[in-house]
Amino acid sequence: MYRVIATISMLIISNIFMTYAWYGHLKTLSKEHWFKAVVISWSIAFFEYLIMVPANRIGYGQLNIAQLKIIQEVVTLSVFIPFSYYIMQQPLKLDYLWAGICLLGAVYFIFRA
Repeated sequence: MYRVIATISMLIISNIFMTYAWYGHLKTLSKEHWFKAVVISWSIAFFEYLIMVPANRIGYGQLNIAQLKIIQEVVTLSVFIPFSYYIMQQPLKLDYLWAGICLLGAVYFIFRA
């Protein structure tokens, strides 16, 4: 169980970096040349990979590859919604709830015995 918790915790941290690398430049670097945004985003994504790769390696074996992927998608949406609302100041949408419900279905099917 420790490996699963460590994997999920590390995936949450890596997703914070990933979400900022992918979307943060739209707010913070919108007036800069696109190439500068790419270099800065890649620099941030480097730290994401430093956490995500070990997270998947820790979890693999206890979890199969499909379970790791579905956990990643749930974590991505769980990080993206607050990021979208608090950092990007986008309105909350009911579509986020529907997407979450669909992911819960995916979790059910991937983890059922």
